[in-house]
Amino acid sequence: MKRRVRAHNVVQLCLALFFLVCVVLPLATMLARITPSGLREIAASAQFWPAVGNSVSTAFTASAISLVIALIAAWCLERVSIRGKALFAMLFTIPMLIPSISHAFGLVALFGSNGLLTNLLHWNSSLYGFWGVVTGSVMYSFPMAFLMISGMLQYEDGMPYQAAAVLGIPRHRRFTDLTLPYLRKTLISAFFAVFTMIVTDYGVPLMVGGKMITLSVLMYNKAVAMMDYSAGSVIGAVLLIPAIIAFIADFLNPEPGQGAFVPEPVEPNRGKISAASAYVCCAALSLLVLAPIAAFALMAFETKYPVNPAFTLHHVQKTFRAGAGQYLGNSLLYALLSAAFGTTIAFVCAYLTARVKGPAGKGLHLAAVTSMAIPGLVLGLSYVICFHGTPIYGTIVILILANIVHFFASPYLMIYNTLAKLNPNLEDVGQSIGAGRFRIIRDVILPKVRGTLVEMFVYFFVNAMMTISAVSFLAPPSPKPVALMINQFEAQRLMESAAFVSLLILGVNLLMKLFALVFRRVRSRREA
Repeated sequence: MKRRVRAHNVVQLCLALFFLVCVVLPLATMLARITPSGLREIAASAQFWPAVGNSVSTAFTASAISLVIALIAAWCLERVSIRGKALFAMLFTIPMLIPSISHAFGLVALFGSNGLLTNLLHWNSSLYGFWGVVTGSVMYSFPMAFLMISGMLQYEDGMPYQAAAVLGIPRHRRFTDLTLPYLRKTLISAFFAVFTMIVTDYGVPLMVGGKMITLSVLMYNKAVAMMDYSAGSVIGAVLLIPAIIAFIADFLNPEPGQGAFVPEPVEPNRGKISAASAYVCCAALSLLVLAPIAAFALMAFETKYPVNPAFTLHHVQKTFRAGAGQYLGNSLLYALLSAAFGTTIAFVCAYLTARVKGPAGKGLHLAAVTSMAIPGLVLGLSYVICFHGTPIYGTIVILILANIVHFFASPYLMIYNTLAKLNPNLEDVGQSIGAGRFRIIRDVILPKVRGTLVEMFVYFFVNAMMTISAVSFLAPPSPKPVALMINQFEAQRLMESAAFVSLLILGVNLLMKLFALVFRRVRSRREA
């Protein structure tokens, strides 16, 4: 027993050191660069306060729209009896497989000055500016809200709805009096999560913001383009504020526990009018999701956007001659290593916090979920300032560490919730029959959570493939990840090549998602 306790303590100490070195120390180093004179200089600059107003207004508007669209989409799939739900759910989440800047490429191809729909409909209004940023932000952010709301609707008890139907309460009253109160905490969490994602993204405002500048673009220009890390640290500290508020709100208002068993599922509406309305909504939303992706896919094979739409493979060849094949290999390596190490660390951390009793568990759990409060731009800048001059700076190690920390919270919570649902007496039973904790983990727990581990691996992999924000600061001169070629080609106005790189990332991530789907199907058949 003492030997096991010592082993637990050693592992907990190693994890604590990991979070201290990879989370706390970089942030503290970045914040230490902030000086009163630097604060005054940024606050007095002509761009800062307009950027704050633009960031808040666009993020608030886009978050509200995303939440409404996500609620409608989740309601259509979970509360109405229609066919093809799995297909619609997959289409709704495709935007999560490509960088946000790729959606902006699609918008430019459709609604730009010489866009496809602009010319077809003789559209005179400009895409660039407030509504362009809002539209692009909604496109890539609503899938997160959709998954959160849809997941909660799946676990709602249907008995109150049956009682309401017996009492003759109208459907709209059941929605306002039963569904919305049940979803209140989820809606709050989703709003803050989407708001934070939008306010810290620079891909969309960089492409379609026009003359309107946001805080994230201002930080990118200061820290990446001008190498002004002092000014970047000040803006990074400001960008931490909404992320910290979102983290605190989510921490103080946790979602209702989702059990694996629902006493009585909610009966979906089988009315023909409801089904027809749901089909129309889902088809329209699928079209809105796929249209920009199809637009930048077509752009990749146009002779010269927008003047010559003739089909050509010239830009594909040009992109590969520029090193896309090597960069893609680099990204695959980074993504696989980030997924492998990230999944392992997240599982070990979740096991210690969910299955091992002790005072250190709560602190470790808090440290594990804290990473969700750090935007990618801020994390990248803090790593540059903290690790510059160290042996890992400019190597793949720092990229992998940044990816693990950046995306750690969600996979950790996946496996934490799964482990917490397992029988709490497994380890005690194993000890009584002479089986050590390691054997219980290997022979009992790992087989039971294999599906969750695959989902974690896919989550790390997909996000590491498409992330730009953090790695834009950290990527060594060579080998760079392929996602950074999008910024490189965009700066050179090679829109077709940038669109093809986005298509490459989408293809790889779709293959990884397909692997996860096949794995789940095979596993379910074996268990049956």
